[in-house]
Amino acid sequence: MVRERRNRDQGQVTIEFLGMTPTILVTLIALWQVVLVGYTFVLAGNAADEAVRAGTAVGPGARQGACQEAGLKHLSDAWRSGATVTCGGSGYVTADVRLEVPILFPGTLSFPYAVKGHAGAVEEETD
Repeated sequence: MVRERRNRDQGQVTIEFLGMTPTILVTLIALWQVVLVGYTFVLAGNAADEAVRAGTAVGPGARQGACQEAGLKHLSDAWRSGATVTCGGSGYVTADVRLEVPILFPGTLSFPYAVKGHAGAVEEETD
């Protein structure tokens, strides 16, 4: 009789794990997407810093080109494809970077939501 009770529970852990597998997978996918959003914020901030640094070192006529080149320089192709970099200002230069957030894998579909980075610095004197 005792032996029969023990055998009734065989495979219970396997069944419970199979039942939890979809929940575990959805949780992992959601966490990965949060990591991609956070990484995109880091990239946007760094690109804005690089762009404004380059923009302060050149004259107003060449500012947009220098800003855009420096802002896109360190971005991989997955983030560079939908990126926009704009610079402006006189005396105090600002740079704004807009990056699209990829869905699950960089270089594939993107959210309609974009991450923005902003930076500013005082213009350097040019001789």
